[in-house]
Amino acid sequence: MTTPLHQVKADFFKTLGHPIRIRVLELLSEREHAVSEMLPHVQVEPSHLSQQLAVLRRAGLVTTRKEGSGVYYSLTSSHVAELLSQARIILTTVLVGQAELLEDLRADAAGAGDRTAPQ
Repeated sequence: MTTPLHQVKADFFKTLGHPIRIRVLELLSEREHAVSEMLPHVQVEPSHLSQQLAVLRRAGLVTTRKEGSGVYYSLTSSHVAELLSQARIILTTVLVGQAELLEDLRADAAGAGDRTAPQ
C-alpha cells in the first residue's frame, strides 16, 4: 500500500518543524555553506548541527559537495528557498491581521473606559 500524499506532506512539514533546520535552510537559500560557516549563525554545538544537516539530507532538501577537507552544503532545489519566502509572506500577513485586531481591541477597551455607568 502506498503512503497517501497528505501523509507525505505532513512528514515533509515535520522535517521543517525545527528552528535549527529552518535557519540552516535560510542560510543555504543565500548560498552554499560549510558547516564551520553556519555554526556562528545557528549557535549550536557542531555535533547538533551535523545531526540537523543529516535530517535535511535524508529528506532530500540539501546536498553536499567535498572540496579538499571541507564539506559544503547547498539546497537541492530553489523551490525550498521559495517555500521559505512564501512562509515569510504568509506569516507577515497573519501578523498584520493580528496587529489590526489588537488595535481594534485596544480602541474598544479605551472607548469602554470613557463610558459612564448607567444611573
